Amino acid sequence: MPKIPFPKKKAAKEVAAEELAILERTYPRAVTALDYRNPFELLIAVILSAQCTDARVNMTTPSLFAKYPDAKKLAKAQQEDVEKIVKSCGFFRAKARNIINCAKALVEHHGGEVPREREQLEALAGVGRKTANVVMSVAFEEAAIAVDTHVFRVAHRLGLTLGKTPRDVENDLQAAVPREKWRHAHHWLILHGRAVCKAPVPLCGVCPLNGICPTPKIIAKSLGARSRPGAAAAAAPRPARRASTKKKA
Repeated sequence: MPKIPFPKKKAAKEVAAEELAILERTYPRAVTALDYRNPFELLIAVILSAQCTDARVNMTTPSLFAKYPDAKKLAKAQQEDVEKIVKSCGFFRAKARNIINCAKALVEHHGGEVPREREQLEALAGVGRKTANVVMSVAFEEAAIAVDTHVFRVAHRLGLTLGKTPRDVENDLQAAVPREKWRHAHHWLILHGRAVCKAPVPLCGVCPLNGICPTPKIIAKSLGARSRPGAAAAAAPRPARRASTKKKA
């Protein structure tokens, strides 16, 4: 099936509110899937989770934290040793370098503790806005919305945003979700993206938002266009013309 296009207009404010209410009821205990015991472990786990599944990270971090339980220990680690532990997470050389440098900065500038402020978090190696938002919202229960690939996809399919960038999507979600629920909302969208609104094909038939989400209509229209008589023939490439054997005058 070809890539499903996103809706071209945002859902009405009332529809968006209903969609979010359904998600909240569907995932009332939504939390991060990453295993952690403190802000330091969460920060390192989120850095490792870039382009990697949370399940894989959870298989990796116990060995990592057994050897390097805090920022002081990790800051003194040899990169080759860390690479061996995090290799299965992908991009292991860059990730090993980032988490060691992140730990060094925590020791040098923050007494080994993870800061709560966005600016200080984003100054750490391997930490961008999404990672900072995860740490702020999960570890410190601050109002923040993290936009990963699941959030980006599901928010678009529901018509909650037309944003071209993660920051645009974050801004639209902040406008649609009450501030006191920001730190929960991205978990609703992540869990829904993993369980139902999957890439590349969502499971619309079992989706609790099927009746109000704009994407099922887009899928039906796309399938209908492809199933019309002559549609396949019209879409098929035309055979190349045979070159003329007549000589030019």
